[in-house]
Amino acid sequence: MTSQPALPSPEQIRRAPKVLLHDHLDGGLRPGTLIDLAREAGYDGLPDGDADKLGTLIRQAADSGSLERYLENFAHTCAVMQTRDALVRVAAECAEDLAADGVVYAEVRYAPEQHLERGLTLDEVVKAVNEGFREGERRAKANGHRIRVGALLTAMRHAARALEIAELANRYRDLGVAGFDIAGAEAGFPPTRHLDAFEYLKRENNHFTIHAGEAFGLPSIWQALQWCGADRLGHGVRIIDDIEVAEDGTVKLGRLASYVRDKRIPLELCPSSNLQTGAAASYAEHPIGLLRRLRFRATVNTDNRLMSGTSMSREFEKLVEAFSYTLDDMEWFTVNAMKSAFIPFGERLAMINDVVKPGYAELKSEWLFRQTTAEPVVSSGFTA
Repeated sequence: MTSQPALPSPEQIRRAPKVLLHDHLDGGLRPGTLIDLAREAGYDGLPDGDADKLGTLIRQAADSGSLERYLENFAHTCAVMQTRDALVRVAAECAEDLAADGVVYAEVRYAPEQHLERGLTLDEVVKAVNEGFREGERRAKANGHRIRVGALLTAMRHAARALEIAELANRYRDLGVAGFDIAGAEAGFPPTRHLDAFEYLKRENNHFTIHAGEAFGLPSIWQALQWCGADRLGHGVRIIDDIEVAEDGTVKLGRLASYVRDKRIPLELCPSSNLQTGAAASYAEHPIGLLRRLRFRATVNTDNRLMSGTSMSREFEKLVEAFSYTLDDMEWFTVNAMKSAFIPFGERLAMINDVVKPGYAELKSEWLFRQTTAEPVVSSGFTA
């Protein structure tokens, strides 16, 4: 008896409905767009003027192991995202690119405070990005793709504007902004510095995620959850430090890891980015394999598509190669992400039941309709 192929093909992975919760707007520009906007802005700091070469150089800088070189990439992108038109273009292309890659729902984050150098106000930044996302959704639909994009407003953890940005996120919560985030270097800048922002959001019944457990480790995760009350963990990959695996394969969870799993706290895992920041030496050694096996609320994300030269399809291709994941595994990660999105429960449920599950069911049934060969069929001996 013929059975469904064990591993999805790259083409199936691309067509599979995917959900993205952790993606930075200023980390996902098209290289060609970065060149165009630099020319318009009079910015001459790009390392190359050819789109292909520029993309390669940016990825090499991200892979260098040097934080300074990695951060240079964001200096380039933020430098050209300082006008309304630039923000609209970048946001629209972001939505288009994600939709073309099979993403049906995305929450894309950015820090409004980083786009004020040429006179825009915080409100004008938010309105421009929202306009771009809506335009990108329309273009995607015209090209036969469906996507819904929500914004996450990020405050920089080394700055002192978190409460102001939280209030901004709350002001636009029904106008395209799905929630709030803090980002930046974890070491020396604990999330508890911004307790006033998180307490404000909780009083307003609003949603927020916190970059935690990417590099600094368990204390960052503990503070994000137990002091700040985060709904999700941005990365959270260092929860692996609270899990012991014995030589015989038995697993023991520490109290924090148990809490994260028991409470179904979503982990916004970004495999390619995590490799660049040293969370694992290879995809096969990435903690996502163990976390999936232990049934944590793990999700798959891109983080910075330009810096990592990645997409949601590429992330899943690498995981399929490393862990022999099937379409069932991909669906599990995708449902996890949709369950964890910052939109109302009814809308999450509808996306799961009417978009995600039917999409995977169709892909999983394709083996039934493969063209048969001319070889004779051996009778089973049964008659209808």
